[in-house]
Amino acid sequence: MAEHSGFEKLVAEAKKKITEISPDEAAEKSRSGHAVIIDVREKDEWGEEHIPDAIHMSRGTIELDVEEKVPDTNAMIICHCGGGGRSALAAESLQKMGYKNVRSMAGGFKAWKAMGLPTSK
Repeated sequence: MAEHSGFEKLVAEAKKKITEISPDEAAEKSRSGHAVIIDVREKDEWGEEHIPDAIHMSRGTIELDVEEKVPDTNAMIICHCGGGGRSALAAESLQKMGYKNVRSMAGGFKAWKAMGLPTSK
């Protein structure tokens, strides 16, 4: 993993500044209508399989798209990616934009699937 050490450092720093949430907690908050789940993976990853009711905004464009799709800066937003790294970076970025209730789903989509939570294709 040496080739990703810079990325891993960025993620580790971001995780110090954000709040992580478990897949179970994310599912409950989404089901109860208390949170929006944003999938920050790439479009092809989203197309293969994703969390029902999640909104797709890839990591590369989330800052451009989020204000239109989630205008309420007090809304709870739960970011997720494949394993938890990209979502931590996205969550940190959204906090810098003024979003006050941002979470990153620990373990990402892999953890969601491992827990047997629902997915869509």
